[in-house]
Amino acid sequence: MHEEHDRPAGDVALIQHEQRIWAIITYVLHLFGAVLALPSILGLIMNYVLRDNALPATRSHHDWMIRTFWWTLGWTVLSILLWVTVILIPLAWLLGVGIWLWWMYRHIRGLIRLADHQPMPY
Repeated sequence: MHEEHDRPAGDVALIQHEQRIWAIITYVLHLFGAVLALPSILGLIMNYVLRDNALPATRSHHDWMIRTFWWTLGWTVLSILLWVTVILIPLAWLLGVGIWLWWMYRHIRGLIRLADHQPMPY
């Protein structure tokens, strides 16, 4: 993990800028993943690779996207199980729409906070 106080201000600014660009790329991949799935898996892999060397503010964004991915996957599995029961298909459909909306909200919120140079809450 980078220590901000061990680097000249110019180096920290450059690192922050580069890390923000990578975080934007992963957010965009996750947003495309809301429709195509595969880009989100690539984004998840990038989140895991990039977060260990990220400054705290940027790391919070990677953690946010990782948590969003896994919670969404869990709720999606539940939705699929409800779908299989046939009787609960309407509930599964509503849950699926809610999952998708929550996914979009979390990634758009993250992009807005990243644009405002704010970390994500834990």
